[in-house]
Amino acid sequence: MFSSPISSVASAFAFAPSIRQVSSKRGNAAHNGRYKTAARTRFYRGNAGAVKLSSSAVAEDVHQEASQTVSEAARPVYPFTAIIGQEEMKFAALMNIIDPNIGGIMVMGDRGTGKSTTVRSLVDLLPLIDVVKDDPFMSSPTDTNLMSPDVLATYRAGEELTTTQVPINMVDLPLGATEDRVCGTIDIEKALTEGTKAFEPGLLAKANRGILYVDEVNLLDDHLVDVLLDSAASGWNTVEREGISICHPARFILIGSGNPEEGELRPQLLDRFGMHAQIKTVKLPEERVQVVEERTAFDADPKAFRAKYMEQQQEVVEKVTLARALLPEVEVPMEIRLKISQVCAELDVDGLRGDLVTTRAARAAASFRGSKIVTDEDVYSVITLCLRHRLRKDPMATIDEGTKVVEVFSNVFGYDQ
Repeated sequence: MFSSPISSVASAFAFAPSIRQVSSKRGNAAHNGRYKTAARTRFYRGNAGAVKLSSSAVAEDVHQEASQTVSEAARPVYPFTAIIGQEEMKFAALMNIIDPNIGGIMVMGDRGTGKSTTVRSLVDLLPLIDVVKDDPFMSSPTDTNLMSPDVLATYRAGEELTTTQVPINMVDLPLGATEDRVCGTIDIEKALTEGTKAFEPGLLAKANRGILYVDEVNLLDDHLVDVLLDSAASGWNTVEREGISICHPARFILIGSGNPEEGELRPQLLDRFGMHAQIKTVKLPEERVQVVEERTAFDADPKAFRAKYMEQQQEVVEKVTLARALLPEVEVPMEIRLKISQVCAELDVDGLRGDLVTTRAARAAASFRGSKIVTDEDVYSVITLCLRHRLRKDPMATIDEGTKVVEVFSNVFGYDQ
């Protein structure tokens, strides 16, 4: 019998999913390897930038340097490791940082549960990426699919590209944003008088190779939803004005949050989110008091509060960094691939996006565990998050809590409930 409901994913975020504790018809098939490295590298990131720390430099001088970086941050964010509860959301966020191809997260929950706080806390965990210097589209210096037209022309001409390293961008999309602000605008006057394509990049350009966060996404205007759908499907943003057309790459991790009481998402947009996390209000009085006390302490002195969680933050960043490096080596056995597809088929999931996202998320979970082989417990930790929002057929029905996914998973993978 399962030790806890899969929808909580609490054991998964604790870095050791407890599927090995269930009664198996096939015996214990779990594998929990540990990926170790001698040369560990740690990073601390505030809004002001990134400071590289060696494992031998976790001494007092390093803490002082990191604390100084915090003090320089214009808007210090709440530490990720200080957030109480919300295990589904935190686990899904880490999986998407490890593998951005998973497709983002949709977070639905009660108002006042800290959904936005959790998303914005990811800023400290985002890794560094190589970009072309002074390019407004965050173009990759090596991948032609992630280059702006100007950078691509320079690259094909054989000219040298000046590169730099920056943290992954996190861009907020306001509900009241105009389509021009989101997509970018073309200076028609300059185009007509000078004959040049004068393009002012929008939020989609800034979010390329980064995270695009939409709070209250279920209240987003339909025309902006159409823009997001087009960019999410193609990975490109096309701006057409007065016969002038400009395209640039727009591949981003889409994170949306909202309150289900305020309305549901269009099915087309909901399907674009790779994972779906549900957040509920904490019921235990002790936990509620702890949340209030922690938030009060942060508001009173953000610098001291962040310094208290510095070491835990570094440990998570190090683990994510190692997982990202290990990810290309992770393999999914054919037996598990077949079972994932069988689960999707028995759940009557439309299309193949559920199969693809579950496989990618399971690989990310395995690399996060430090293993190069995906096991049953990796699939167990992600399958509800990946399939829960793909089961709904009746527009009036609520999103399944995950119990149906658990039942089918147990039957297919040979575990007793």
